[in-house]
Amino acid sequence: MVKKRYKIYLFRHGRTDYNVRGLFTGRRHTFLTSEGRRDAQRVARKLKGKKIDVAFRSSLPRSKETLDYVLEFHPECKRIIVDDRIIERSYGVLEGTSHEDFIKTVGGELYKIHLKEGLFKGLGSLKEEEIKRFFGEREYEAIHRGYEVSAVGGESFLDVEKRVRDFIKYLKKYVCKSKVNVAISAHGNSIRLFRKVFENASREKAQKWFIHYDEVFEYSVLC
Repeated sequence: MVKKRYKIYLFRHGRTDYNVRGLFTGRRHTFLTSEGRRDAQRVARKLKGKKIDVAFRSSLPRSKETLDYVLEFHPECKRIIVDDRIIERSYGVLEGTSHEDFIKTVGGELYKIHLKEGLFKGLGSLKEEEIKRFFGEREYEAIHRGYEVSAVGGESFLDVEKRVRDFIKYLKKYVCKSKVNVAISAHGNSIRLFRKVFENASREKAQKWFIHYDEVFEYSVLC
């Protein structure tokens, strides 16, 4: 029997007000800004000439909004599946707070701890505010990009990878059984881990990726 390749088109939702304001978004219900709608329209134009039989999205409004723009060009798409294995990473108690406030608050707290314990060795001639900033940014990077680190009540990249792997396993079976091309309207961090798995990339490489709002990733499944 001759095998055939079926396409997977993966893209991120357009920018939201939380993205623009530098807030931890996670599972918050946020909506596309005017620029975010333009992001979605650019994705839609990139996919205009492709055949899409089935579409997947998360339960979050920004995923649905973006997919709606894409499917305006695809009357052939007869089924939309909501699957939260591709939902954004949860940031737990940090959701709705700003990255900058986190850096300032945590930096100040860590500064007090280090001051009390006399742990400033190796920081040279940095001033107090520079030290606070240093501590805050280091902790921010640990949570924002650390692979096994999560905020209280949230997920790490490793947690997201586990559910995305499960989704990919299901997706491949679904595509081959149904013989369909699919579009996936997902989120920055779920896409990061989807790419890691599909491209067999290292943790270090995946951590450094920035997933652009108008980018489309194309993969194929041989059935």
